[in-house]
Amino acid sequence: MKAEITPQEYEAFKTFLQDACGILLGDNKQYLVKSRLRRILEENNLNSLGELLDRLKRVGRSGLRELVIDAMTTNETLWFRDNHPFRILQDKLLPEFAERNSLQPLRIWSAACSTGQEPYSVGMVVDEFRRIRPGKLRDVKITATDISKSVLEVARRGEYEMIAIGRGLSPERQKQFFTPSPNGGWQIKPQIKAMVEFKELNLLERYMLGKFDIIMCRNVLIYFSADLKKDILTRMHGALNPGGYLILGASESLNGLPDLYEMVQCHPGIIYRKK
Repeated sequence: MKAEITPQEYEAFKTFLQDACGILLGDNKQYLVKSRLRRILEENNLNSLGELLDRLKRVGRSGLRELVIDAMTTNETLWFRDNHPFRILQDKLLPEFAERNSLQPLRIWSAACSTGQEPYSVGMVVDEFRRIRPGKLRDVKITATDISKSVLEVARRGEYEMIAIGRGLSPERQKQFFTPSPNGGWQIKPQIKAMVEFKELNLLERYMLGKFDIIMCRNVLIYFSADLKKDILTRMHGALNPGGYLILGASESLNGLPDLYEMVQCHPGIIYRKK
């Protein structure tokens, strides 16, 4: 990117990004945009953000559009992130659903799953629960979604470098749930991988994923406007089975929807039950 970003270009790009994937860029993030898009501009022989926006208007829903969204989407993640949601899953939710009806499939949705650490962490907790409670929760299906094709490709492979494995994963779980791969990485074991189905999904668009007992939508709503948050959480309410639960990120709260969800204190942590 040879030229500085003009105020008009920045405002136009903010509008594009919000319309495309819901991310609401704050003011004075020009350096972030420039650093994340530099390679895309160079590879497409574009000299400015304005030229990129013109190209995006002409080509519409192209691979270039997806590359821009990928570059601007924060895919920060780690195993068992924040820890307490997985404690709640282990100590409260899995026992509760096991007692409700262990013969019914338990369906869990991991939204904005990035490179797969969250849904695979859920799968590990389920596997550990089954070892303690044999015969319970025999049929667990985890649907994991993200807007980014590139991170979903990593997630589907289920193979991670040592630096990624070390972020939040204990040596005990690494030994139990992974095997060394020939290229020096670590491959998640088949019994965990088989629980998870990955799908490309934009949370702004209508989706038909079926009904879920638990939805984990963590550390993504903070990037959306208040109206978009309300719309997404309303549609997630419709995707929950009666008595289902919503789990948000540590810095996220549920405001303005008291008729849809009931707060449940878990000490530590808060989750939301569908009314």
